[in-house]
Amino acid sequence: MPTIAPIDTGAHVEWAGFIGDTPAFAMTDGAVVLVSGGERRIEIAGGITCAALALDGSALVTGGENGAVNSVAGDGAARVVREGTGKWINALACGPGGAIAVAAGKNGAVMPHGGVPADFTCERTIEAVAFAPKGLRIAIARYNGVELRFVGTQSPPLFLEWKGAHIGVTFSPDGRFLVSSMQENALHGWRLSDNRNMRMTGYPAKVKSVSWSPKGKWLASSGAPAAIVWPFSGKDGPMGKAPKELGSMGQTLVTQVACHPVEDVVAIGYQNGMVFAVRIDDGKDAVLRRGGAGAISALGWDRAGRRLAFGCESGEAGVVDIAG
Repeated sequence: MPTIAPIDTGAHVEWAGFIGDTPAFAMTDGAVVLVSGGERRIEIAGGITCAALALDGSALVTGGENGAVNSVAGDGAARVVREGTGKWINALACGPGGAIAVAAGKNGAVMPHGGVPADFTCERTIEAVAFAPKGLRIAIARYNGVELRFVGTQSPPLFLEWKGAHIGVTFSPDGRFLVSSMQENALHGWRLSDNRNMRMTGYPAKVKSVSWSPKGKWLASSGAPAAIVWPFSGKDGPMGKAPKELGSMGQTLVTQVACHPVEDVVAIGYQNGMVFAVRIDDGKDAVLRRGGAGAISALGWDRAGRRLAFGCESGEAGVVDIAG
């Protein structure tokens, strides 16, 4: 049976996961809590508006209200990646080779590890950024579409147009597809070989969380009373195919999803604080947490897939040991 080590962070949990093998939680009050032989609280000057794990798992990168970018390692060592600019960071992503992309309003920057930052400006407010799996190509979600840019070149951006507000963006692990989350309770995708549109609709609420299975065969998403899991194994992705609905809980909305790093299993967090693990192929499920005081706001597996960190809007958090 799974066991839970509970943690009370005291604030809305923005991010939960593992820095190396150390459980870590980033809160909107500007603190990062590390759990290793006890709890250690690290205050980040300028607060935390968004957070992302470095691709090698060695550090948590945070953006703040004052425009500063900070990094926290698993041993608690914190450093300033970029001093504050005075502009609220509303989007952040970590990419290959230690690169970091941040955005504030219509302005963004890509900071290669040890290199010179490359600034860019969009016509519209930047809502989200994402790195392609290889190279320094970024996707920028904004109103009426997504821009694709090659960082540090003079090449004009490629604009993938679709009417509406795009508030999130992600590449498939193999780089063949791009999917955005929309304000209009939908996902929208493009097959990048020919920029063909893919409509993924029918959600009763906004999709605030998406997660790819380890080989990119499935894309899990929140925004419904079950995890909506789209098939991406074929050349056409989800076009003409129905998604799976996993972990249905009646009228209780799914708020977070996190695919297992090795197996085709998805962790599902709910509005009532429950957490399930569900096998994608056959829908077999296991209860990992029976509920709590607030909605699940963050989920993250360790690299081996044996432990799952969760955080709630209420400040409740913990680490589930799957093996018990």
